[in-house]
Amino acid sequence: MTEHVKPQDIEARSFEIIAKELADRGIVLDPEKDPVIRRAIHTSADFDYAHTLCFSDDAVRIAKGLIRGGADIVTDTNMALTGINKKRLASCGGSVRCYMADETIAAEAKERDVTRASVSMEHAAREAMASGRKTIFAIGNAPTALITLREMYDRGVFVPDFVIGVPVGFVNVVEAKELILETDIPHIINRGRKGGSNVAAAIVNALLYTME
Repeated sequence: MTEHVKPQDIEARSFEIIAKELADRGIVLDPEKDPVIRRAIHTSADFDYAHTLCFSDDAVRIAKGLIRGGADIVTDTNMALTGINKKRLASCGGSVRCYMADETIAAEAKERDVTRASVSMEHAAREAMASGRKTIFAIGNAPTALITLREMYDRGVFVPDFVIGVPVGFVNVVEAKELILETDIPHIINRGRKGGSNVAAAIVNALLYTME
């Protein structure tokens, strides 16, 4: 039997189900991290996020502080860009950008035989340094984006203000996430192969929806 739920009540009902299943599994979430983890579960229907989503010290507080201060967000996919609540972000003075479809980025990537995600991160870093604006990187697809951020960090060229790292897949995905976890860059990272642009957007939105 299907459950009759009014369209406006579907999300609330989904979170009721998530709460019950978390309780049934004996999972008690840290109050600060709770909204982020629940929204990741909500967008993926995957309760593994309760165990694999990793937060650096004071990650939620730091991320919200950056957003409140007008930080911009750079994503590695147009899907993540579309999913992020831009109106909420704009109310704090920030904007969200993705350079993956930029023809100049694509041409440089082809010439250098590297991924567009890698070139996009370099471009975003240069923009952030030139403007002085704080930037949160929300990576849901390309491990090379995380690898490039780590390489710039190691060279002392650029230190991201915050990294949300949840790329999905099989090639260099696990390793790229660990590269960020090894640093002192404030972060929310999902260990393992799971993730996706939808999860990256969900994490950003969880932060936005719980702003004081």
